[in-house]
Amino acid sequence: MLEVIILAFALSMDAFAVSIGLGTKKNSPGLAQKAGLYFGIFQALMPFIGYLAGKGVAGWIDAYAQWVASGLLVVIGAKMLYEAFQEGIEEDISAITHRMMLVLAIATSLDAMAAGFSLTLLAVNPYLACMVIGIITAAFSVTGVLIGKKSGARLESKAELFGGTVLILMGFKMLIF
Repeated sequence: MLEVIILAFALSMDAFAVSIGLGTKKNSPGLAQKAGLYFGIFQALMPFIGYLAGKGVAGWIDAYAQWVASGLLVVIGAKMLYEAFQEGIEEDISAITHRMMLVLAIATSLDAMAAGFSLTLLAVNPYLACMVIGIITAAFSVTGVLIGKKSGARLESKAELFGGTVLILMGFKMLIF
């Protein structure tokens, strides 16, 4: 279960970084809760979809599953590292609407769907794992908006750097151990 918690922390860093950016905007009351709800639900749902897809193709790639899951984690981590050095999408946001939150929630959780494939290789309950990922992401998203209100976007790229590094390390760990 420790691996699931580490995975949840790493996956939530993308939503955390976006939430910090959202918090720097002039926003409505309840934005922190809205971010927690949107990001938490999608970060819980997408890994489950990835898990189901992984179970569906596990028979075909069983001999290579460890390599595929490891590769996905490394690629997702590298993508997060790359994004840490790029301008954030939240800088282009003029109004924070439900539609915008939905788009951001989907965009930040696509990585989690790919990472959900790795759940097929862990000895964990996938429902519990996805719930843990969603709860941790929701907590980080709420915290990110509150931090963004107070400190601006200084921590935004550092969160993505941390998350990307952890995912890469987890990918290599899957191959070594």
